[in-house]
Amino acid sequence: MKTTTLHAKRIGPTLIPDRSRVLMRPFYPSTDNIARRIVARVMALSEPEVTRLLRRVLGEFEDRHENVPQIFRNRFLQVRRRLGAAQEASLERQALIGAHFTHEYSPESAALFNPSIVAHPDQSGVPEGALRFILSLRATGEGHISSIAFRTGVISAQHRITLTPPVPLVTEPERVPDAGYEKALFARKLQEARVQDAGCRRVLDRLPDTFTLVELHRVLLRMRQEADPDDAGAEHASRGILLLAESNYEVSFAPGSQTSQRILFPSSPSQSNGIEDARFVRFRNDDGSFTYYATYTAYDGKITLPQLLETPDFLYFNFSTLNGPAVQNKGMALFPRKIHGQYAMLSRQDDENLLLMFSDNVRFWQTPKLLLSPSQPWEFIKIGNCGSPIETEAGWLVLSHGVGAMRKYCLGAFLLDLNDPTRVIGRLREPLLSPNETEREGYVPNVVYTCGALLHGRELVIPYAMSDYATSFANVSLDELLAAME
Repeated sequence: MKTTTLHAKRIGPTLIPDRSRVLMRPFYPSTDNIARRIVARVMALSEPEVTRLLRRVLGEFEDRHENVPQIFRNRFLQVRRRLGAAQEASLERQALIGAHFTHEYSPESAALFNPSIVAHPDQSGVPEGALRFILSLRATGEGHISSIAFRTGVISAQHRITLTPPVPLVTEPERVPDAGYEKALFARKLQEARVQDAGCRRVLDRLPDTFTLVELHRVLLRMRQEADPDDAGAEHASRGILLLAESNYEVSFAPGSQTSQRILFPSSPSQSNGIEDARFVRFRNDDGSFTYYATYTAYDGKITLPQLLETPDFLYFNFSTLNGPAVQNKGMALFPRKIHGQYAMLSRQDDENLLLMFSDNVRFWQTPKLLLSPSQPWEFIKIGNCGSPIETEAGWLVLSHGVGAMRKYCLGAFLLDLNDPTRVIGRLREPLLSPNETEREGYVPNVVYTCGALLHGRELVIPYAMSDYATSFANVSLDELLAAME
């Protein structure tokens, strides 16, 4: 039996939370009555007072964000639709009202962790032997709300990491207003979610084969107008369909924005309390083109659900629900290509073991099979994946995390057969990376964790989180890693 012990080498640099990176977000008081009183107080001001107060606010915040007056006026329009108030306000008064319903949010003030790394879609101008990458991170701010932040950098031919300094300005994407839904896929999702009743079918019957959210709202409004006021079933159908539609949406960033400027903040009911632990993978399609997918955990404050993110370029993103009985718990990770014509996914439905499943549709998952169970003391509590498998000539290389005594998290690795990934053909006996003395303190102590590594030549580059607070890098020789497998 082999007794080789291998440890990844820490190479840095380290990313720590940056509280100066702030985002303008909607603020709303606890009740509509309070909101109405706020509007009334601003409406009672004279025009000179409005001008003076607005100038003061703009003087404090206009150099920290783009288009601040327009953001305030847009926020006013949102409040007006909700309250039906202040119809005759001047543009300056509208902006001042909007400022009272807006606040700055620091998305990474508490933590910047659980990274995932992929090759950047733009490799122009990169020196020979080097690779430009995109690093996604779980950014956590006030209220422990998690979003997806991005950084970029370059791995040199000598495997040195250089990070591009992030810009201070942070922006959210715009919703794609006319994004279409395929009725057949939508109906299947409703059925998998067990909410497709007679009321849902009546709604779907009135929709075209491809429909928009605006068209859905129109149909639901007409049906509410026609429905019996005591028909609880119609209202249940409306809520179920809207919840699904609002959880499947598309967003886009301005083409000129920098990657580190972009942030994906929770904006649907299922993810209202967080978008957690995105595992990005560069997926090779059947025609040879590439799509970036990410599985992530949506959290609404009570329930965690694995969901799917898709982008061709990190400017446009499609959020969609995953469906089927196998969609539960955390840690789903997609293989970077189909295997024998099917998508393949790692998962951990039972919060203890690693499972493997296949599907002909990337959004529907049915029957997982046990792949790997805890065997070593450092993983006795549970084992999970640390991102998508990496294809090597020896097999599918998978980084894992194990949880042992005192809930200490370590990184491990194992190898799956290339043609039959249900077969485990190699496994590290000891951890590849464990928290050292400088990494033990943080939001969650005694943890090292990653959501995805990258193979650069014959070197495995591993971005990893330290105790759910900050992020650094390690690397290890692929050949040494494969040789240490039992």
